[in-house]
Amino acid sequence: MPKLPEIARNPLAFIAARWTPDPVTVRRAALAALVMSVVIVITGGAVRLTASGLGCPTWPTCNGDSLLGTREMGIHHAIEISNRMLTYVLCAAVGWAIIAVRAAEPRRTGLYRLAWAQFWVVAGNAVWGGLTVLTKLNPYVVSLHFLLTVALITVAVLTWQRVAEGDASPRPLVGKPVRQLGLVLAGASAVLIVVGTLVTGAGPHPGDSSGKYKLQRIEVDWRTIAQLHADFAWVVVGLTVALWFVLRAVDAPRGPQRRVAELFAVLMAQGVIGYVQYFTHLPAALVDLHMFGASLIWIAVLRVLLAMRERPEFEPGASPATAAAEPRESVLG
Repeated sequence: MPKLPEIARNPLAFIAARWTPDPVTVRRAALAALVMSVVIVITGGAVRLTASGLGCPTWPTCNGDSLLGTREMGIHHAIEISNRMLTYVLCAAVGWAIIAVRAAEPRRTGLYRLAWAQFWVVAGNAVWGGLTVLTKLNPYVVSLHFLLTVALITVAVLTWQRVAEGDASPRPLVGKPVRQLGLVLAGASAVLIVVGTLVTGAGPHPGDSSGKYKLQRIEVDWRTIAQLHADFAWVVVGLTVALWFVLRAVDAPRGPQRRVAELFAVLMAQGVIGYVQYFTHLPAALVDLHMFGASLIWIAVLRVLLAMRERPEFEPGASPATAAAEPRESVLG
């Protein structure tokens, strides 16, 4: 039996043997994957907010045996199928990041695993997205679909950050109580995002306008959940301000202080959007912009946490030659 060509047996190794990207290229590839993970949030929100969630009423096909459907299916079909096709663009961006990380020298196992983790989250979320269609936009399924995208953003941010770091053990730049306050802030932000998905699940945008299906909604007044969401938002703002003052008080490095200031600015902008959309009864455009803001808040929170430590290229006391001979660590912290 003839042997397969090398490129077919191990395409990533084949590319890595012939191309070594510079660090800037690798970082741009990681950034492209992060940007696309945010773009898919915006377009996914547009699908629901334009009532196009069942523009393709089946999955994995669009309609019956047709993979793409037909023009006669209308604008909602066009919006839904466009979002499905955009998933392939996201896969291409993640694939570029995987290739760039694999081809970079020296090889970094932990970073490579992070890059691949993005692919598996994308694949799993694509299947879950199909489940949202098969369950006729069950609001709990739709909520988890968004939260899986938040998980993708998390891994993408970690990958992007790790590209610019070394592989030595992480070293804290602030004391343990400050880091714990940062973790409390991250936990409150996670709860804020989860409650936000419940607002949309109870709100006036079920995702379909055809009238062919009886769509389930979360059986609670959306204004009540929105008020709870606003309360958590103020908790996050308060924790952010507290963290900024603590960082100033302990004379922390400029990096963590700057990241907290950036988070505060994003929170203020998101708050304006949130209150305007509430008092204008959730117009679709503002809701989608609010989803974009939620993504930016989570990215900013992650950057705050990551700014509280550093990872040098080599362990303290290790020479470059010794470090090069040692296996690269795969710790994500």
